Amino acid sequence: MSAESITIHNDNPNSVPAWKWLGGLGFALAAWGFAYSQLVPVSEWLVSLLPVDRKSHLGEALAFFFYDTPKVLMLLALIVFAMGVVRSYFSPEKTRAMLAGRREGLGNVMAAGLGILTPFCSCSAVPLFIGFVSAGIPLGVTFSFLIAAPMVNEVALGLLFGLVGWKVALTYLGFGLGVAITAGWAIGRLKLEGWLQDWVKGLHAGEATVIPAEELTFVDRIRFGLDAVRDIVGRVWIWIVAGIAAGALIHGYVPADLMVAIMGADAWWSVPAAVLIGIPMYTNAAGVIPIVEALLGKGAALGTTLAFMMSVIALSLPEMIILRKVLTFRLIAVFVAVVGSGILAVGFLFNMLFH
Repeated sequence: MSAESITIHNDNPNSVPAWKWLGGLGFALAAWGFAYSQLVPVSEWLVSLLPVDRKSHLGEALAFFFYDTPKVLMLLALIVFAMGVVRSYFSPEKTRAMLAGRREGLGNVMAAGLGILTPFCSCSAVPLFIGFVSAGIPLGVTFSFLIAAPMVNEVALGLLFGLVGWKVALTYLGFGLGVAITAGWAIGRLKLEGWLQDWVKGLHAGEATVIPAEELTFVDRIRFGLDAVRDIVGRVWIWIVAGIAAGALIHGYVPADLMVAIMGADAWWSVPAAVLIGIPMYTNAAGVIPIVEALLGKGAALGTTLAFMMSVIALSLPEMIILRKVLTFRLIAVFVAVVGSGILAVGFLFNMLFH
């Protein structure tokens, strides 16, 4: 969804006044806050209704599931709505126009930063890649954007903040941007434009598209945020529930000592193993973060856990298959090697700093 796809709602005598929209928004936010504050007692009440011992493995798993499912969905809806309003000021075309003509270095930094605000999923990778190449954006700058957009976006940061705290979220932001900027810069320095698919190399770089200013009112932007919630939450909720179910099983049934032995900081091989396990998986940030929460709660090392999360989001096998349409196998191998090296470095460094 982009800002250009929203319907402009012109004011007319039958339209809802702006103050009613603002009042309704305020009431919805207040209701959200009250409901969020009641999640713990409601989840405990639901478990008490079942013929299950609360302190048993199943009781722990059910309590985790009943609490985290509404919590993650509510956080996701709030974050997506807020960033949907922000994203009404952006679009893929505007992003290409802002990056066109930027040199490597500054261009990589700008591309990674824009990736946070314009979190296009892997299904958008091919048209975005083609658009960036045709706009004359350097290959390395393009990769910085494509790495940051799915991995270091507002959903990942918001959910990390809400579930495991601001320190982890801020650290993840810093290192995630570092991976996107460094990996894009490294790929750019290798001068691998010749390793694109032949039909992509034939695209002629043109001038950046001039984007006219949208005539959007604040009410239009609220509507855009609501549309974003319906679109994004509607597409990812099943992955979220699946991720929470997996997290609940880990939380309820996996012994903490076993998790520390497998994914603890003392197990040097845990970081590369986590990356290798994460690559074949297919989910998004919202789906994998409940698993991250459960792993950390069981004593898994922070670096190992975040390396797993990064590999699932940034190096998923389905995304590699999609990118095969525009990249040769050699360029995909370089992309995986460079990004994978950055993720491994982050994992080892986190484990060393937070041991």
